[in-house]
Order: sequence, then structure tokens, then C-alpha cells
Amino acid sequence: MLNNDNLGSSPTAARIGIVGGGLAGLAAAVALVDAGQQVDVFESKSRLGGRATSFEDPRTNELIDNCQHVAMGCCTNFLDFCDRTSVRHLLRRDTKLHFFSSDGRRSDLSAVKCLPAPLHLGASFMRLSYLSFAERVRICRGLNRLAQSRNLDTKAELTIGAWLRADGQSEHAIRCFWEVVLVSALAESLERASFVAARKVFVDGFLRANTACHVYVPIVPLRQLYDKVAAHLSNCKASIHLRQSVGRLAVATDKVRLPLRDVAAREYDFVVVATDARRISDILPFELSDLVDSANSITSSAITSLHLWFDRPIFDLPHAVLIDRLSQWIFAGPSPPVDAQDSSSHYYQVVISAAQDLRGRDRESVLDEVLTDLRATWSYAQQAKLLDWRMISEPHAVFSVSPQVERHRPPQRTSCPRILLAGDWTRTGWPATMEGAVRSGYLAAEAILAQLGLDRPQVVPDLKPSWLARWLRLT
Repeated sequence: MLNNDNLGSSPTAARIGIVGGGLAGLAAAVALVDAGQQVDVFESKSRLGGRATSFEDPRTNELIDNCQHVAMGCCTNFLDFCDRTSVRHLLRRDTKLHFFSSDGRRSDLSAVKCLPAPLHLGASFMRLSYLSFAERVRICRGLNRLAQSRNLDTKAELTIGAWLRADGQSEHAIRCFWEVVLVSALAESLERASFVAARKVFVDGFLRANTACHVYVPIVPLRQLYDKVAAHLSNCKASIHLRQSVGRLAVATDKVRLPLRDVAAREYDFVVVATDARRISDILPFELSDLVDSANSITSSAITSLHLWFDRPIFDLPHAVLIDRLSQWIFAGPSPPVDAQDSSSHYYQVVISAAQDLRGRDRESVLDEVLTDLRATWSYAQQAKLLDWRMISEPHAVFSVSPQVERHRPPQRTSCPRILLAGDWTRTGWPATMEGAVRSGYLAAEAILAQLGLDRPQVVPDLKPSWLARWLRLT
């Protein structure tokens, strides 16, 4: 029986162990050290970041991100985390989104500052040349119906694909608008993604606030960003232990015993388990086996990225969104060159979300299709010589936002008040994003601080909706 006694305010700092050095664990650590607690972070890998990290390419000895990660202006907690750890300057803000149709025509989407949301994007949306006027009108009406949907519990089992077809959206509009936004945001096909998650993408990301659609892109490899976060934690007297695996937790009356590989076990007042959902079965005590069953019911979705080095630039924008192609997003450097002595190479990364269909496909055939996409879009790419390339597939990149997933996502609090969960897969109200990961860490920290008698909210509110969005009840 797990004991809930002996909790409450303490005149001394609590000792807290955090298992997992991804964004969720780091966010919990930052919140807790800022509140004056003693924190140790344990990460089994040789680097921080979890799934959102960099690796050292064996051919070039340069750092490469496993996949380009971006945030949006609506990601208030991720941006707060970056502010608290002094890494916000390592993010580039793109206020304009660049779309390219299958015939190479460019359309930009950007907000008019003087107009309230959701009118702020209206002018540029109506200029999306790859959609007919009738399709644009129908999409606007569909967005309004989507945003105005109420009683979301009654739509909990509905996929966005089924809803769009019932709404009368054309197949062309679904492929060239709805899929373009939602597959990238949710990393899931429209036939599997939930209606509720899709609604959140549009309402929070595009319709409620003027700056919500801004895109934030790291300008350095993610490992360098995490190095700054680690330095912040070290300055706050937190300890980070890399290459340190953790065994199964054991709970005593007022402590949690945390077994460690090759060194003596440690005891903590609280432990935050901030690992991937697939790992908690080896860490949680048997008394919390119900959480393991829930976590095992959460399925994954894949993301594939292709890292390309050319002998010349192939386009002159920071990013591009490709319509109705295998390649979904492409990001230009800054980059590690393919050869440290050769500054003439130009690096790009192509991201393909919901990439389950690529599993088992020949890697060269994927590269050939991606190169065809790029050469059909930009004439410069037709003359460019490919110097080198990498393809990285993450089969468990994110959890699948199916309609059934919410019933399996556990809260951060467990039936043992001294053991907390964190991770984008826990119950945050967000899909699998960096924002969801940070929110989960903040929520776990809040739960601990509350048990210590400290009323210190950590979760940052959403962007304030415009007066028009409030009047339209876009919440």
C-alpha cells in the first residue's frame, strides 16, 4: 500500500529526482530549482533532449538534429521555458509562412497586425493561388464551423477526416489545405487524427491571437541549446547525470528509493518520471501498474527527415511548405557543412510527418522522390549537385493523436503523491509537441510544490484572444 502521509510544507528544500533529460524533465527541473528545491536529473543517454535532440554524424563529426523541431507563437510554455533558461535568442521567429504549389507557384500566409484575429490572416489566405475561389470560401466556412463546435465530448470518437468529408470539403481542398496544416502539426493522417486535436491546431494556432501563427525555429543544433539549459540548471545548483540508467522505484513512508546502475541507490522526497511512455514499465513500482497499462495503449506515429547538402543554394527562403507532395516542409540552414573545410556546401532538411507509409520503402527511392519534389519547385534545384545526404526515420517520434488516445493519457499526479509523471504523452490538453512536453514538466512541478505548501503556479496562460475571437467564442 502506498503511503500518502507525512506530506506538507517543509522549512528545508525538498530533494527531487527527475528520471529523463528530455524537454519534460528539463522543464520540471527548471521550475523546481527556480522554486528553491534540490534537483538531480538522470538521463540514460549521453546527451539531453530525449527525442528532440542532435547526434554527431560519424562521417563529418558535426552535430545534426534528428529532425527539425519548431514551435509556434501559441506555444506559451515552451517560449517561457526558453526565456527562463536564456535560450530565446537561439530561436528565429518567422512571421510569414511560404507555401509552394505543385507547379511551383508561391503563396505567403502572414498576419495583418492591425486586424484582430481571426481576420488577421484573411487577406493572405484569400490569395492562396493553389486553391480555387470556391474552395477558399468553403474552407473559411469549414474553419468557422470547426471553431464554433461545442460539446467536444460528443465528438471524442470522431476523426477530422470523417468530419471534413461530412462538411463537404473537396478532396483537393483536403489534400492541399487541411492535410498541409494538420499532418505537419499532428504527425498523423487525417483518417486517424482526432477532431478535437485538429480543432485545437486551428483555434490556438491561427484563429485566436494575432501572433499565434508565428513559427520559432532553432538556429543552432538542439544539443547546443540543451547545453545552455544544462548550464542554467548547474548555476542553480541542480545536478545532471548522463549515461545513468535508473531501476524500479520503491516507495517508503516518506521517501522514494531510486536505484542507479553501478552506484548506490539514492532516496528522494519526490521523483518525477519524465521518460518515454514505453519505458515507464521498467521504472514505476508495481503498485502503479495501471499506469503502465495505459501507457502501453498509446500508439506511435513516425516522422522521417532527409538531410541534404548541395553545392549551391536551391532557394532563398528560411523555409518552405510544399503542397500535395511527399516532401512537406523544407528548412534551410544554418547548418554544419558536409565537410568542415568546405564552406561551399548548402544544407537543407526535408521533414515528412506521419511517415508510417515509408516504413520498409527503399531509402534511395525516398530520396529520388524528394529530389523530384525540389527540382519541380525551384529551378535552382535542377542545377544543384547533391553532395551528401542522410535519412533519419523515427518510428516512435510522437504519440498518435487518435480519438482514443485521450482516455489513455494519465495525469501528472499518480496514486502515490511522491511519484509524478511528465512527458508530452501525459494529460496536457496538447498533442505531441514541445509545448506539451514543457507543460507536463511544469504541471508535475506544480503538483510537488503544492504538496510542499508552496502556491506557485508554473503553467503560463495561453495567448490572450483578440476581442473579436472572444466575441466569436473561439476558445
